[in-house]
Amino acid sequence: MYISFFKRIIDILLSAAGIIIISPLLLVVIILLLYANKGKPFFVQERPGKNEKPFKLIKFKTMSDKRDSKGNLLSDKERMTKVGIFLRGYSLDELPQLFNVLAGSMSLVGPRPLLFKYIPLYSETQRKRHDLKPGITGLAQVNGRNSISWTKKFEYDVEYVENVSFLLDLKILYSTVIRVINRHGINQSAERPMLPFNGSN
Repeated sequence: MYISFFKRIIDILLSAAGIIIISPLLLVVIILLLYANKGKPFFVQERPGKNEKPFKLIKFKTMSDKRDSKGNLLSDKERMTKVGIFLRGYSLDELPQLFNVLAGSMSLVGPRPLLFKYIPLYSETQRKRHDLKPGITGLAQVNGRNSISWTKKFEYDVEYVENVSFLLDLKILYSTVIRVINRHGINQSAERPMLPFNGSN
């Protein structure tokens, strides 16, 4: 009952309230990014959602589109804007995903939506992470985030899928707020990005 009904109700109420409350902040960030990214404040990418169905993930754009003389994108470090560094430092780049939650393609809590190219690399157990909607935050994010291995992240994702409940969601949301305030386990910097998943790490 919780997964099929109440979880969605909570997502709608909290995401709508969150968007209203932080709307002034969203507007300020959009204006700053319009300048920093030459008119492109958002990063939109297709990601696998529940049952691996595609949806468009939206985030604030933290890197420019600068390229070298051959047309290749420069490194993350070279493309990271000053505004982007600040947004990532406080996880503010994730805020537009509240609209994903409101629209129903994501949940507040669930396994993070990754890339389609990783799906063939998952074990059958790891693929269970797609049995639920992806989330803005999740069990892996409050238990190490980028400081733990991909394997451990997926173990936490599957553990969440198999044990999802209102109390667990409440605990994860509370822990997320505390971690963001304390800036503990936030996104890795552009100088030390998370290595891509290769099927074994």
